[in-house]
Amino acid sequence: MSNISTDRKTVHTKLRGRELLNNPILNKGTAFSKEEREELGLIGLLPSQIEDIGKQEVRCYKQFLSKPDNFSKHLYLMDLYDINRTLFYKVVTSHIKEMLPIIYTPTIGTGVKKYSEEFKAPLDSLYLSIDDKENMDKAFDNLNLKEDDIEVMVITDSQGILGIGDWGVNGVDISVGKLAVYTAAAGVDPSKVLPVVLDVGTDNRELLDSELYLGNRHERIQDKEYYDFIDKFVKSALKKFPKVLVHWEDFGRENAHKVLEKYKDKILTFNDDIQGTGAMIVSAVMSMSKASNTPLKEQKIVIFGAGTAGIGIANQISSAMEREGLSKEEAKNRFWCIDRYGLLIEDMETLTDFQKPYARKRSEFADFKDKNVELLDVVKIVKPTMLIGCSGVTGAFKEEVIREMAKGVKNPAIMPISNPTSLSEAVPKDLIEWTDGKGLVVTGSPFEPVEYKGTIYKIGQANNALLFPGLGFGAMIAKPRYVSEKMLEASSKAVAEFVDLSEKGAPLLPEVEKLHQVSQAVATKVIEAALEEKINTVEIKDVRKTVEKATWHPEYYNIIPLD
Repeated sequence: MSNISTDRKTVHTKLRGRELLNNPILNKGTAFSKEEREELGLIGLLPSQIEDIGKQEVRCYKQFLSKPDNFSKHLYLMDLYDINRTLFYKVVTSHIKEMLPIIYTPTIGTGVKKYSEEFKAPLDSLYLSIDDKENMDKAFDNLNLKEDDIEVMVITDSQGILGIGDWGVNGVDISVGKLAVYTAAAGVDPSKVLPVVLDVGTDNRELLDSELYLGNRHERIQDKEYYDFIDKFVKSALKKFPKVLVHWEDFGRENAHKVLEKYKDKILTFNDDIQGTGAMIVSAVMSMSKASNTPLKEQKIVIFGAGTAGIGIANQISSAMEREGLSKEEAKNRFWCIDRYGLLIEDMETLTDFQKPYARKRSEFADFKDKNVELLDVVKIVKPTMLIGCSGVTGAFKEEVIREMAKGVKNPAIMPISNPTSLSEAVPKDLIEWTDGKGLVVTGSPFEPVEYKGTIYKIGQANNALLFPGLGFGAMIAKPRYVSEKMLEASSKAVAEFVDLSEKGAPLLPEVEKLHQVSQAVATKVIEAALEEKINTVEIKDVRKTVEKATWHPEYYNIIPLD
């Protein structure tokens, strides 16, 4: 926001005419008043009719509805984002349930795939190339921003985008979308965010062979050169923005864990795929445990998909079990984790470092010495109370598996959380029928309610959007030295408190319509946890009032010319 000085309601700017209209943070379009048009050089550059943001929002929604498919709607909204940021958020927040799946998952997966093809002009993003790492400080300087101008960065290296894999520089769309959710959900000031993509190459042959691909045209850089690049990025980022929250997104599973482990206790940072997903599932598990009258520490949990998200989920739930009185070893022993090679067993050569704590003893599965232990085998032997899917394997929860699970469990808890929708391990309609309405179902993508034997089952969605915006917003406000386990625990509990289980078929997680209220509650609880641990670096006396004051709303600034 060069040449702009601002408070919460008023902006003083040197921008004039088309330069002002081309600034998405300040552009008001037809809502510029007569006086503003005269003082800011806008006479003749806008239609004569002056409208308020409500009238503009009605027009935009009609235009949105006229688009033929979800991706066309996504492109329309992102064009609006690039033209008029305030109006974009007014439209999205007014229709949050309908538009959240359009601006983020699942539709954004298509946006990522087509990013280079659809590219028109760069959004307010930072593109950092490993082939030009010596100019990283210069890249940050070229933003022309002061150290307090950015409060949160979402950074991706695009190796593990959603369930669709490696998409190189195209993954910047994920960072943009994630930050859009921060604002739409929690009220983070959209002028204070920065999407970042780390272009370290790609192993996606489709991209490398495409004449339109915009990223580095070589395979991914690995090992020491890669980690040196990450270290250089962190150093440059904190040199420019020393108080910023660093949010890692969609890294490959091995790199994600190593980067998080290196920095999680040293800087203000978190990884949403690992910690956010884990904390979100803890919320669902809390609700499911309550609904089934089975304490969390007594649950037997099978996780199908033991990658970054799956092990992150296991870590968060096992920590919650420890808080209920189990030892670390006892908590880890409540999990059976399965990856592409079957159940994790301690003598497998394919185990990664972060999987090893959850590997089972070979003696438990002696009959499988010469073959993998697959999902159905585990369900038959273990008789789990919970089944969580984060594999990206469509339809992996087959009827035989679910019916077998339901034999010995009164209310089997089943969570196919892979997204987008096309990658879900099962659909709720089947799960409800296969368990004769007794299954407790939470999904990762949005699904319509299911009617079965006269009951309407609303399907709770384990959407990280319910948790990470509030977690991040709370961290931005309190500016703790790091994101603690207690802060993550507080975010899980805050989400779970919004669930009402008094009615049969009620969703096991809050509905998207409550996204803003949930995010504000999460931010409040996260700040309280930071204050309790005394890791905050900002003094806060009244948490609720501080959160309320920090919340940005989609309302136009009063714009005053600055000479």
